[in-house]
Amino acid sequence: MKRYFLLIVCVLLCSCSLLADKRAYTVDCIWGQGTYNSFTSLIKYKGKFYCAFREGRGHVFDENGKAEGKIRILRSANGKKRTSVAFFGQEGMDFRDPKLSVTPDGRLSVSIGVSVYVNKQLKAQIPHVCFSDDGINYTQPQKCVVEGGENHKTDWIWRTTWYNGTGYAANYYSTQQGERHICLMETRDAITYREVAELQIPDFPNEATIRFLPGGEMAMMVRRDGGDCMGYWGIARAPFTQWEWKKMPFRLGGPDFLVLDDKRIIASSRCHHIDAACTTSLYMGDVQTARFSQRLVLPSGGDTSYCGMIVEGDELWVSYYSGHASHWRSIYLAKIPLNFFNW
Repeated sequence: MKRYFLLIVCVLLCSCSLLADKRAYTVDCIWGQGTYNSFTSLIKYKGKFYCAFREGRGHVFDENGKAEGKIRILRSANGKKRTSVAFFGQEGMDFRDPKLSVTPDGRLSVSIGVSVYVNKQLKAQIPHVCFSDDGINYTQPQKCVVEGGENHKTDWIWRTTWYNGTGYAANYYSTQQGERHICLMETRDAITYREVAELQIPDFPNEATIRFLPGGEMAMMVRRDGGDCMGYWGIARAPFTQWEWKKMPFRLGGPDFLVLDDKRIIASSRCHHIDAACTTSLYMGDVQTARFSQRLVLPSGGDTSYCGMIVEGDELWVSYYSGHASHWRSIYLAKIPLNFFNW
């Protein structure tokens, strides 16, 4: 009963936040058809907007105990009306965490984490990727190559960010002996990934987003699920092998961030302040000090977050998923004026 009470309180607080700032931003449900939709990514490609996410019957398993999530991609000319242009997966595999990026040769890339379960036991995690030249027609998903990964039991390349013709991503993996690691990887084609550096982050680091600062430094935000579970914020200069890490003041879930200038970043994450009723929250952060303050709680609750973020004109667009409005999980798009994030 206490957990349900906390969930109701959290939803009411989110509603109050929306009402208090209704002139400042808008939120629309862009997909929700009686399925479990989650793990979003958002990008603008050749003048159109694309939102990718996992669609299934449950967070992992369906009512028959199978994990067979599929990837859906929506396309929009203006962020209002949208159409589904792709829906794909494979029997016996759970496609999830699609991440959109544009490769140096101008193709839309969809990196995907693919899991294989047998009797609800995880047997493998294999990164996949597919491509499109027009945002409508996509190649068949193919396995990525992780060089030096012969001893890996699982690999999870969570998001690729391109800079000066090279893609960078964090790969968190487990070895055949059960050891867990996280490494910085690089790629030239979004298919083959080579290790740049092993990252010395304790306590089960996993989901990580990489962006570049105006001076060319690489910044990384990393989720941790062990110890005190607080997120890590790191900065490194080329060749990105020496890192300075600082602990963040809150726990992360589905982290993303954008660099506004040489001082400010906007970050998004699942907020764990109330464990029984998590929310999707936006934060203002200082690039150098890793000091963050919660700026906005989006209408959300329960299983939620995994944002996609882009700047469009003078607005921040944020895609995310949430189940605050029904038993199922729906996809939402928030549009927030950038001046909302002034110091």
